[in-house]
Amino acid sequence: MAVETRASAFQTAQRRFDAAADVIGLSDDARRGLRDVKRELTVHFPVRMDDASVRVFTGWRVQHNISRGPAKGGIRYHPNINLDLVKALAMLMTWKCAAVGLPYGGSKGAVACDPNKLSMSELEHLTRRYATEIAILIGPEKDIPAPDMGTNPQVMAWIMDTISMHSGHSVTASVTGKPVDVGGSEGRIDAPGRGATYLTLEGLKYLHVDEETPTVAVQGYGQVGRSTARLLAEAGVKVVAVSDSRGGVYNPNGLDLGALEEHRQVRGGVTGFKKADNVTNDEIIELPVTVLVPAAVQDQITGENAGRIRARLITEGANAAISPEADPILHDRNIFVVPDIIANAGGVIVSYFEWVQDLQAFFWEEEEINTKLHHVITRAFYEILHTSVNKRIDMRLAAYALAVQRVANATTVRGIYP
Repeated sequence: MAVETRASAFQTAQRRFDAAADVIGLSDDARRGLRDVKRELTVHFPVRMDDASVRVFTGWRVQHNISRGPAKGGIRYHPNINLDLVKALAMLMTWKCAAVGLPYGGSKGAVACDPNKLSMSELEHLTRRYATEIAILIGPEKDIPAPDMGTNPQVMAWIMDTISMHSGHSVTASVTGKPVDVGGSEGRIDAPGRGATYLTLEGLKYLHVDEETPTVAVQGYGQVGRSTARLLAEAGVKVVAVSDSRGGVYNPNGLDLGALEEHRQVRGGVTGFKKADNVTNDEIIELPVTVLVPAAVQDQITGENAGRIRARLITEGANAAISPEADPILHDRNIFVVPDIIANAGGVIVSYFEWVQDLQAFFWEEEEINTKLHHVITRAFYEILHTSVNKRIDMRLAAYALAVQRVANATTVRGIYP
């Protein structure tokens, strides 16, 4: 029987940290402090279902590091989630916040459940009980949750209300990604896609792409993928292919995104769109396009298919869409990668803006938020690019090296208590 040797999600996260620590010559003492998480809370809690039965769910909240400020990280509802993955995602959030210069540490939360199989009432009961269980860790100055896979602004509103009920007053800054009616920020929904769009355009500029109309394929036509496709099209990039979990569509002459959205609303997916050919999710990765945006799930570009990628630029919209084995192959083939640690950081950047607005009780217009997002994320892009060029390393390793150095500096200067 073959032995499974694939690294766990957290082992992979540690592997990326180790590589960055080697680049900056991090001391063994500093490595020991950053290689593991600071806190991990596991909770088992009962929820009364609509049929009056009681189910016990398992959830987690993990904080990796808080040297640079309060922890920041989403909450994921998914049936296939475990502590190992939550730890990996918490570590990634530390580096992501540091890479774009936000005064946050990293955290992540999750509940093992399928939100699609819960009624609205059951989802609310689960959310409020989970929020109560992790309330010892979260708060505006401690750890600020946000939406992630399987959660949304309504879930964040329930968490904020639960924390507020415990406090006796409204604590709007306790979570981000809320509805605007209860302290949410303008521009938050489109923020991940807008950030990815800004960096794709900067990447094309850096590569001196001389095509009159660059083309893009977007794998993963969820909220992030749709926003990215729409915003890139508005910027003059031709969207020729998109896909969702069922498959994709391709038209080398460009897709009519308005008509495609009408088709998606009616059919529940993009496949079968009459003005394009059907393609699989594997095929969309290898199409002859200028830009590829993998915005679906992890491990879509691997050591097996990296040699067949024909895009010049990859904007990694989904976390870990590119496997560690694929990175050196893409780098050797001169395919420029904007890594996930910065490519999908638009969400946490605007979440930071939301937190600041809530703390001040003073809110900004969407145009101002988009301008600030552009400034923060493009500044980070060029800082990482500068590190990449100077150290002759790929963009991912450069981003990690810059982030790890910033967190290590903060940890060192704070010292060890007591």
